[in-house]
Amino acid sequence: MSPMRRILYLEPVGGIAGDMFLAAGIDLGLKPEAIEAALRGLSVPGWKLAVSRAVRHAISGTHLDVVLDTREAHPHRAYADIRRLIESASTLSPRVKERALAVFRAIGEAEAKVHGVSIDDIHFHEVGAVDSIVDICGAAVVLELLGDPEVHAAPPPLGSGSIRVAHGTMPIPVPATLELLRDVPVRFEGVGELTTPTGAALLKVLAHIGHPPDFIVEKVGYGVGTKDFKDRPNVLRASLGRMEATRSEGLWVVEANLDDATPQLLGHLVERLLAVDALDAWVTPVVMKKSRPGHLLSALVEGGLRDTVVDTLLRESTTLGVRYHRVERQALERDWVEVETPWGQVRVKRGLRDGAVLNAHPEFEDCRRLAEAAGVPLKQVVAAALVALSQRS
Repeated sequence: MSPMRRILYLEPVGGIAGDMFLAAGIDLGLKPEAIEAALRGLSVPGWKLAVSRAVRHAISGTHLDVVLDTREAHPHRAYADIRRLIESASTLSPRVKERALAVFRAIGEAEAKVHGVSIDDIHFHEVGAVDSIVDICGAAVVLELLGDPEVHAAPPPLGSGSIRVAHGTMPIPVPATLELLRDVPVRFEGVGELTTPTGAALLKVLAHIGHPPDFIVEKVGYGVGTKDFKDRPNVLRASLGRMEATRSEGLWVVEANLDDATPQLLGHLVERLLAVDALDAWVTPVVMKKSRPGHLLSALVEGGLRDTVVDTLLRESTTLGVRYHRVERQALERDWVEVETPWGQVRVKRGLRDGAVLNAHPEFEDCRRLAEAAGVPLKQVVAAALVALSQRS
Protein backbone atom coordinates (compact mmCIF):
# COMPACT_ATOMS: atom_id res chain seq x y z
CA MET A 1 0.00 0.00 0.00
CA SER A 2 1.24 3.49 -0.86
CA PRO A 3 2.32 5.64 2.08
CA MET A 4 -0.23 8.34 2.80
CA ARG A 5 -0.08 11.74 4.47
CA ARG A 6 -3.13 13.05 6.33
CA ILE A 7 -3.86 16.75 5.79
CA LEU A 8 -6.03 19.07 7.90
CA TYR A 9 -6.65 22.46 6.27
CA LEU A 10 -8.14 25.19 8.47
CA GLU A 11 -9.92 28.20 6.99
CA PRO A 12 -10.67 30.82 9.65
CA VAL A 13 -13.50 32.38 7.66
CA GLY A 14 -14.82 34.21 10.72
CA GLY A 15 -11.62 33.92 12.70
CA ILE A 16 -10.47 31.26 15.13
CA ALA A 17 -10.79 30.56 18.84
CA GLY A 18 -10.14 27.46 20.92
CA ASP A 19 -13.80 26.46 21.17
CA MET A 20 -14.20 26.78 17.39
CA PHE A 21 -11.25 24.42 16.87
CA LEU A 22 -12.84 21.77 19.11
CA ALA A 23 -16.22 22.30 17.46
CA ALA A 24 -14.72 21.82 14.00
CA GLY A 25 -13.14 18.54 15.15
CA ILE A 26 -16.49 17.30 16.41
CA ASP A 27 -18.15 18.38 13.15
CA LEU A 28 -15.59 16.22 11.34
CA GLY A 29 -16.96 13.22 13.24
CA LEU A 30 -15.13 13.06 16.56
CA LYS A 31 -17.17 12.04 19.58
CA PRO A 32 -17.38 14.70 22.32
CA GLU A 33 -17.20 11.87 24.85
CA ALA A 34 -13.80 10.82 23.49
CA ILE A 35 -12.45 14.36 23.91
CA GLU A 36 -13.89 14.65 27.43
CA ALA A 37 -12.44 11.28 28.45
CA ALA A 38 -8.94 12.34 27.39
CA LEU A 39 -9.26 15.61 29.33
CA ARG A 40 -10.62 14.15 32.57
CA GLY A 41 -7.11 13.81 33.99
CA LEU A 42 -6.76 17.60 34.19
CA SER A 43 -7.00 18.67 37.83
CA VAL A 44 -9.26 21.67 37.22
CA PRO A 45 -12.72 22.48 38.65
CA GLY A 46 -15.79 20.77 37.22
CA TRP A 47 -16.61 21.34 33.59
CA LYS A 48 -18.35 19.67 30.67
CA LEU A 49 -18.64 20.16 26.91
CA ALA A 50 -21.99 21.45 25.69
CA VAL A 51 -22.36 20.65 21.99
CA SER A 52 -25.12 21.99 19.76
CA ARG A 53 -25.93 22.77 16.14
CA ALA A 54 -25.80 26.36 14.94
CA VAL A 55 -26.11 28.32 11.70
CA ARG A 56 -24.16 31.37 10.59
CA HIS A 57 -25.04 32.98 7.22
CA ALA A 58 -26.83 29.79 6.12
CA ILE A 59 -23.81 27.59 6.98
CA SER A 60 -24.63 24.87 9.49
CA GLY A 61 -22.01 23.50 11.85
CA THR A 62 -21.16 22.55 15.42
CA HIS A 63 -21.08 25.02 18.29
CA LEU A 64 -19.29 24.18 21.53
CA ASP A 65 -19.27 25.71 25.00
CA VAL A 66 -17.12 24.68 27.93
CA VAL A 67 -19.69 24.84 30.73
CA LEU A 68 -18.31 25.24 34.26
CA ASP A 69 -20.04 23.96 37.38
CA THR A 70 -18.87 27.05 39.24
CA ARG A 71 -17.02 30.10 37.99
CA GLU A 72 -13.48 30.41 39.34
CA ALA A 73 -13.06 33.41 41.63
CA HIS A 74 -9.47 34.06 40.50
CA PRO A 75 -8.76 32.26 37.20
CA HIS A 76 -5.10 33.39 37.15
CA ARG A 77 -2.38 30.81 36.79
CA ALA A 78 1.36 31.10 36.23
CA TYR A 79 3.00 29.23 33.37
CA ALA A 80 4.69 26.90 35.88
CA ASP A 81 1.27 26.05 37.38
CA ILE A 82 -0.19 25.20 34.00
CA ARG A 83 2.87 23.14 33.07
CA ARG A 84 2.53 21.05 36.24
CA LEU A 85 -1.20 20.66 35.66
CA ILE A 86 -0.71 19.31 32.14
CA GLU A 87 2.30 17.14 32.93
CA SER A 88 0.43 15.43 35.78
CA ALA A 89 -2.65 14.61 33.68
CA SER A 90 -2.55 10.81 33.43
CA THR A 91 -5.16 10.65 30.65
CA LEU A 92 -3.15 12.78 28.21
CA SER A 93 -0.64 11.11 25.89
CA PRO A 94 2.94 12.45 25.71
CA ARG A 95 2.25 13.94 22.26
CA VAL A 96 -0.86 15.75 23.50
CA LYS A 97 1.06 17.13 26.48
CA GLU A 98 3.89 18.30 24.23
CA ARG A 99 1.53 20.16 21.90
CA ALA A 100 -0.52 21.73 24.69
CA LEU A 101 2.59 22.90 26.55
CA ALA A 102 4.00 24.37 23.34
CA VAL A 103 0.82 26.40 22.83
CA PHE A 104 0.86 27.70 26.40
CA ARG A 105 4.54 28.51 26.14
CA ALA A 106 3.94 30.47 22.93
CA ILE A 107 1.23 32.50 24.66
CA GLY A 108 3.46 33.03 27.69
CA GLU A 109 6.38 34.23 25.59
CA ALA A 110 4.10 36.61 23.66
CA GLU A 111 2.64 38.03 26.88
CA ALA A 112 6.11 38.37 28.38
CA LYS A 113 7.30 40.27 25.31
CA VAL A 114 4.29 42.60 25.39
CA HIS A 115 4.58 43.34 29.14
CA GLY A 116 8.38 43.45 29.25
CA VAL A 117 8.81 40.69 31.84
CA SER A 118 10.08 37.11 31.89
CA ILE A 119 7.75 34.20 31.18
CA ASP A 120 8.06 33.08 34.81
CA ASP A 121 6.50 36.38 35.89
CA ILE A 122 3.50 35.99 33.58
CA HIS A 123 0.14 35.11 35.12
CA PHE A 124 -2.41 33.94 32.58
CA HIS A 125 -5.77 35.62 33.05
CA GLU A 126 -8.43 34.67 30.50
CA VAL A 127 -6.12 32.01 29.03
CA GLY A 128 -5.46 30.58 32.50
CA ALA A 129 -9.13 29.92 33.17
CA VAL A 130 -10.57 26.40 33.09
CA ASP A 131 -12.37 26.85 29.76
CA SER A 132 -9.18 28.02 28.03
CA ILE A 133 -7.16 25.14 29.50
CA VAL A 134 -9.80 22.73 28.22
CA ASP A 135 -9.79 24.44 24.81
CA ILE A 136 -6.01 24.25 24.35
CA CYS A 137 -5.54 20.73 25.70
CA GLY A 138 -8.66 19.70 23.79
CA ALA A 139 -7.21 21.00 20.53
CA ALA A 140 -4.16 18.76 21.04
CA VAL A 141 -6.50 15.84 21.76
CA VAL A 142 -8.49 16.56 18.59
CA LEU A 143 -5.37 16.31 16.44
CA GLU A 144 -4.47 12.98 18.03
CA LEU A 145 -7.99 11.60 17.51
CA LEU A 146 -7.88 12.73 13.86
CA GLY A 147 -4.72 10.67 13.35
CA ASP A 148 -2.10 13.41 13.79
CA PRO A 149 -2.62 15.07 10.39
CA GLU A 150 -0.28 17.65 8.94
CA VAL A 151 -2.03 20.95 9.70
CA HIS A 152 -2.19 23.87 7.27
CA ALA A 153 -4.16 27.08 7.63
CA ALA A 154 -5.22 30.09 5.60
CA PRO A 155 -4.11 33.50 6.93
CA PRO A 156 -6.50 34.48 9.75
CA PRO A 157 -8.53 37.71 9.83
CA LEU A 158 -7.64 39.70 12.95
CA GLY A 159 -10.59 42.08 13.28
CA SER A 160 -10.62 45.65 14.58
CA GLY A 161 -11.96 47.86 17.34
CA SER A 162 -11.32 47.49 21.05
CA ILE A 163 -12.09 44.94 23.77
CA ARG A 164 -12.23 44.89 27.54
CA VAL A 165 -9.87 42.34 29.15
CA ALA A 166 -8.27 41.79 32.56
CA HIS A 167 -5.63 44.42 31.79
CA GLY A 168 -8.25 46.99 30.78
CA THR A 169 -9.33 48.18 27.34
CA MET A 170 -7.15 46.83 24.54
CA PRO A 171 -7.04 47.41 20.78
CA ILE A 172 -8.07 44.57 18.48
CA PRO A 173 -6.09 42.53 17.70
CA VAL A 174 -4.85 42.49 21.27
CA PRO A 175 -1.05 42.81 21.56
CA ALA A 176 -0.51 39.14 22.44
CA THR A 177 -2.40 37.99 19.34
CA LEU A 178 -0.35 40.22 17.07
CA GLU A 179 2.90 39.14 18.76
CA LEU A 180 1.99 35.48 18.32
CA LEU A 181 1.35 35.98 14.60
CA ARG A 182 4.52 37.87 13.78
CA ASP A 183 6.34 36.52 10.70
CA VAL A 184 3.27 34.71 9.32
CA PRO A 185 0.60 35.89 6.84
CA VAL A 186 -2.46 37.55 8.40
CA ARG A 187 -5.40 39.67 7.21
CA PHE A 188 -6.25 42.99 8.86
CA GLU A 189 -9.99 42.93 8.25
CA GLY A 190 -13.32 42.49 9.97
CA VAL A 191 -14.98 44.14 12.95
CA GLY A 192 -14.57 42.81 16.50
CA GLU A 193 -12.12 40.23 17.80
CA LEU A 194 -12.02 37.54 15.12
CA THR A 195 -8.81 35.79 16.15
CA THR A 196 -8.26 35.32 19.89
CA PRO A 197 -4.87 34.79 21.54
CA THR A 198 -5.75 31.12 21.97
CA GLY A 199 -6.70 30.79 18.31
CA ALA A 200 -3.54 32.62 17.24
CA ALA A 201 -1.37 30.33 19.38
CA LEU A 202 -3.03 27.20 17.98
CA LEU A 203 -2.27 28.38 14.44
CA LYS A 204 1.28 29.49 15.19
CA VAL A 205 2.29 26.29 16.99
CA LEU A 206 0.24 23.59 15.27
CA ALA A 207 -0.19 24.79 11.66
CA HIS A 208 1.69 25.92 8.58
CA ILE A 209 0.03 29.22 7.63
CA GLY A 210 -0.17 29.78 3.88
CA HIS A 211 -1.13 27.81 0.79
CA PRO A 212 -1.86 24.13 1.52
CA PRO A 213 -0.49 21.27 -0.59
CA ASP A 214 -2.81 19.63 -3.10
CA PHE A 215 -4.80 16.93 -1.33
CA ILE A 216 -7.99 14.89 -1.62
CA VAL A 217 -10.71 16.24 0.68
CA GLU A 218 -12.57 13.45 2.47
CA LYS A 219 -14.47 15.31 5.20
CA VAL A 220 -15.43 18.92 5.87
CA GLY A 221 -16.41 20.30 9.28
CA TYR A 222 -17.53 23.70 10.53
CA GLY A 223 -16.83 25.04 13.99
CA VAL A 224 -19.34 27.81 14.70
CA GLY A 225 -18.38 30.78 16.84
CA THR A 226 -20.65 32.49 19.37
CA LYS A 227 -21.03 35.87 17.68
CA ASP A 228 -22.99 36.44 14.48
CA PHE A 229 -21.08 38.91 12.30
CA LYS A 230 -22.82 40.93 9.60
CA ASP A 231 -20.00 40.78 7.06
CA ARG A 232 -19.04 37.09 7.24
CA PRO A 233 -20.11 33.70 8.59
CA ASN A 234 -18.47 33.20 11.97
CA VAL A 235 -17.15 29.71 11.22
CA LEU A 236 -13.87 27.87 11.19
CA ARG A 237 -13.90 25.45 8.25
CA ALA A 238 -11.79 22.31 8.59
CA SER A 239 -11.10 20.07 5.59
CA LEU A 240 -9.61 16.67 6.34
CA GLY A 241 -8.12 14.52 3.62
CA ARG A 242 -5.17 12.63 2.29
CA MET A 243 -2.18 13.16 0.08
CA GLU A 244 -0.49 9.99 -1.08
CA ALA A 245 3.26 10.38 -0.96
CA THR A 246 4.05 8.57 -4.19
CA ARG A 247 2.73 8.88 -7.73
CA SER A 248 -0.47 10.61 -6.60
CA GLU A 249 1.64 13.69 -5.89
CA GLY A 250 2.60 13.78 -9.54
CA LEU A 251 5.98 14.51 -11.05
CA TRP A 252 8.26 17.39 -10.17
CA VAL A 253 11.25 19.04 -11.81
CA VAL A 254 13.84 20.07 -9.23
CA GLU A 255 16.55 22.40 -10.45
CA ALA A 256 19.34 24.76 -9.47
CA ASN A 257 21.58 27.21 -11.32
CA LEU A 258 25.31 26.60 -10.76
CA ASP A 259 28.09 28.98 -11.81
CA ASP A 260 30.91 27.56 -9.71
CA ALA A 261 30.71 23.79 -10.22
CA THR A 262 33.52 21.83 -11.88
CA PRO A 263 32.77 19.28 -14.61
CA GLN A 264 33.74 16.53 -12.19
CA LEU A 265 31.25 17.78 -9.60
CA LEU A 266 28.48 18.06 -12.18
CA GLY A 267 29.03 14.46 -13.24
CA HIS A 268 29.00 13.35 -9.62
CA LEU A 269 25.77 15.25 -8.94
CA VAL A 270 23.95 13.60 -11.84
CA GLU A 271 25.04 10.19 -10.51
CA ARG A 272 23.94 11.07 -6.96
CA LEU A 273 20.51 12.25 -8.12
CA LEU A 274 19.95 9.02 -10.01
CA ALA A 275 21.18 7.06 -6.99
CA VAL A 276 18.40 8.56 -4.83
CA ASP A 277 15.84 7.42 -7.42
CA ALA A 278 15.34 10.51 -9.53
CA LEU A 279 13.67 9.36 -12.75
CA ASP A 280 16.15 11.39 -14.79
CA ALA A 281 18.84 14.01 -14.26
CA TRP A 282 20.57 16.33 -16.73
CA VAL A 283 22.83 19.37 -17.07
CA THR A 284 22.12 22.28 -19.45
CA PRO A 285 24.60 25.06 -20.30
CA VAL A 286 23.14 28.50 -19.49
CA VAL A 287 24.25 32.12 -19.40
CA MET A 288 23.63 33.67 -15.98
CA LYS A 289 23.69 37.22 -14.65
CA LYS A 290 26.64 39.42 -15.63
CA SER A 291 26.96 37.15 -18.71
CA ARG A 292 28.64 34.44 -16.65
CA PRO A 293 28.51 30.93 -18.15
CA GLY A 294 26.93 28.39 -15.88
CA HIS A 295 24.90 25.19 -15.76
CA LEU A 296 21.29 24.32 -14.99
CA LEU A 297 21.19 21.07 -13.03
CA SER A 298 17.75 19.43 -13.25
CA ALA A 299 16.09 16.26 -12.05
CA LEU A 300 12.71 14.66 -12.74
CA VAL A 301 11.32 13.04 -9.61
CA GLU A 302 8.14 11.49 -8.24
CA GLY A 303 6.45 13.60 -5.60
CA GLY A 304 7.16 11.29 -2.70
CA LEU A 305 10.92 11.59 -3.34
CA ARG A 306 11.02 15.32 -4.06
CA ASP A 307 12.31 16.29 -0.63
CA THR A 308 15.06 13.65 -0.82
CA VAL A 309 16.27 15.05 -4.15
CA VAL A 310 16.11 18.62 -2.81
CA ASP A 311 18.15 17.60 0.23
CA THR A 312 20.73 15.88 -1.98
CA LEU A 313 21.12 18.99 -4.14
CA LEU A 314 21.49 21.29 -1.14
CA ARG A 315 23.99 19.01 0.57
CA GLU A 316 26.18 18.04 -2.36
CA SER A 317 26.09 20.93 -4.83
CA THR A 318 27.36 24.50 -4.50
CA THR A 319 23.91 26.08 -4.81
CA LEU A 320 22.36 28.34 -2.17
CA GLY A 321 18.81 27.42 -3.14
CA VAL A 322 16.68 24.95 -5.07
CA ARG A 323 13.43 25.53 -6.92
CA TYR A 324 10.86 23.01 -8.05
CA HIS A 325 7.61 22.88 -9.99
CA ARG A 326 5.04 20.26 -10.85
CA VAL A 327 5.00 18.85 -14.37
CA GLU A 328 2.88 16.41 -16.33
CA ARG A 329 4.16 13.58 -18.47
CA GLN A 330 2.72 11.10 -20.91
CA ALA A 331 4.89 7.98 -21.04
CA LEU A 332 4.82 4.86 -23.17
CA GLU A 333 4.36 1.48 -21.58
CA ARG A 334 7.65 -0.35 -21.37
CA ASP A 335 8.84 -3.94 -21.41
CA TRP A 336 11.97 -5.96 -22.11
CA VAL A 337 12.51 -8.75 -24.63
CA GLU A 338 15.62 -10.77 -25.52
CA VAL A 339 16.79 -11.26 -29.08
CA GLU A 340 19.51 -13.49 -30.55
CA THR A 341 22.38 -11.97 -32.54
CA PRO A 342 25.33 -13.78 -34.20
CA TRP A 343 27.39 -12.91 -31.09
CA GLY A 344 24.88 -13.70 -28.33
CA GLN A 345 21.72 -12.48 -26.67
CA VAL A 346 20.83 -8.80 -26.27
CA ARG A 347 18.07 -7.30 -24.17
CA VAL A 348 15.88 -4.74 -25.94
CA LYS A 349 13.69 -2.19 -24.16
CA ARG A 350 10.45 -1.50 -26.02
CA GLY A 351 8.06 1.44 -25.76
CA LEU A 352 4.44 0.51 -26.45
CA ARG A 353 1.12 2.27 -26.80
CA ASP A 354 -2.09 0.28 -26.94
CA GLY A 355 0.00 -2.82 -27.60
CA ALA A 356 1.84 -1.35 -30.60
CA VAL A 357 5.64 -1.01 -30.44
CA LEU A 358 6.57 2.61 -31.13
CA ASN A 359 10.21 2.60 -30.02
CA ALA A 360 12.89 0.04 -29.28
CA HIS A 361 16.41 0.41 -27.88
CA PRO A 362 18.96 -2.44 -27.53
CA GLU A 363 20.59 -2.38 -24.09
CA PHE A 364 23.87 -0.56 -24.56
CA GLU A 365 25.89 -2.56 -22.02
CA ASP A 366 24.80 -5.87 -23.57
CA CYS A 367 25.85 -4.69 -27.02
CA ARG A 368 29.16 -3.32 -25.81
CA ARG A 369 30.02 -6.52 -23.94
CA LEU A 370 29.35 -8.68 -27.05
CA ALA A 371 31.21 -6.28 -29.37
CA GLU A 372 34.31 -6.26 -27.18
CA ALA A 373 34.26 -10.04 -26.78
CA ALA A 374 33.91 -10.65 -30.56
CA GLY A 375 36.12 -7.77 -31.72
CA VAL A 376 33.40 -6.28 -33.92
CA PRO A 377 32.12 -2.67 -34.12
CA LEU A 378 29.53 -1.79 -31.49
CA LYS A 379 27.19 -0.32 -34.11
CA GLN A 380 27.15 -3.66 -35.89
CA VAL A 381 25.84 -5.45 -32.80
CA VAL A 382 23.20 -2.75 -32.25
CA ALA A 383 22.01 -3.06 -35.85
CA ALA A 384 21.89 -6.86 -35.62
CA ALA A 385 19.77 -6.61 -32.43
CA LEU A 386 17.26 -4.35 -34.16
CA VAL A 387 17.07 -6.69 -37.16
CA ALA A 388 16.50 -9.63 -34.82
CA LEU A 389 13.75 -7.68 -33.08
CA SER A 390 11.98 -6.93 -36.37
CA GLN A 391 12.15 -10.61 -37.35
CA ARG A 392 10.84 -11.59 -33.90
CA SER A 393 7.79 -9.37 -34.31
